[in-house]
Amino acid sequence: MSASSSVQQAKQALGQRLRDIRRDSGLSARAVAEAAGWHESKCSKIQSGRVMPSEADIRVWTAICGVPDQAADLIATARNIEGMYVEWRRLERAGLKRAQESVRPLFERTRRFRMYQSWVIPGLLQTAAYTRAVLHTIVSLRNTPDDVDEAVAVRMERQNVLHTGDHRFAVLVEEWVLRTVIGTPDVLLGQLGHLIGIGSLPSVSLGVIPLGTTRGAGWPVESFTMYDDAQVNVELVSAHLTITQPAEIAEYGQTFSELASIAVYGAEARSLITQAIDALG
Repeated sequence: MSASSSVQQAKQALGQRLRDIRRDSGLSARAVAEAAGWHESKCSKIQSGRVMPSEADIRVWTAICGVPDQAADLIATARNIEGMYVEWRRLERAGLKRAQESVRPLFERTRRFRMYQSWVIPGLLQTAAYTRAVLHTIVSLRNTPDDVDEAVAVRMERQNVLHTGDHRFAVLVEEWVLRTVIGTPDVLLGQLGHLIGIGSLPSVSLGVIPLGTTRGAGWPVESFTMYDDAQVNVELVSAHLTITQPAEIAEYGQTFSELASIAVYGAEARSLITQAIDALG
């Protein structure tokens, strides 16, 4: 899914909510437009997602429809749409080091991390060699400035959060991530050994979702990280999605719980990691 199509879908969803509010009030689009002093086409464009309503528009809409108490949630959604999408190339234009440094305050203030990875080992659990391989791939694919060594140093420093402060980390990975060779087999071998050690930290809960697991719940989704209940960052091919709207954060919380329910932990998780190590020969 492209950045533009994702944003447009979000606008359409907001327009649908506003249309439902209008219909529940029994008012026509023309009536809302007349009461607001707008041209009737403005209502149509907002409802279809062609026009993004301002915060003032949302307050007027909900007041006319008799539900001013819904304005705050809708405004939060609109702000999320405006600011949620940062293209990877824009984020990384100044170099990978800057992209790594940009999240440091977020990591420092978060107490409860929930991470799900369907692509690679989570950054906080990566070795320097594995991180270097991942970032070199990014440089190649996205034509970003090659400051990989500096970016690796920043990420390794950021991992101090695993050992300091009152932080807790719930980590879920798909088993196929353990068997995906990033860099070279030796790089992956070192990473898997490191993962076993990190998984034993008292602050870390490491779950692995086995291959072949029946997915009635816990459907595989895009990789994401939850920072307390304040923010979710989602990794897409073309962009970095930041979610701050409470209802959407709650959806990711539910998704994480469903994924966690089908993962294995402790000795079973270590066994899957060991099997992946053995498969490397």
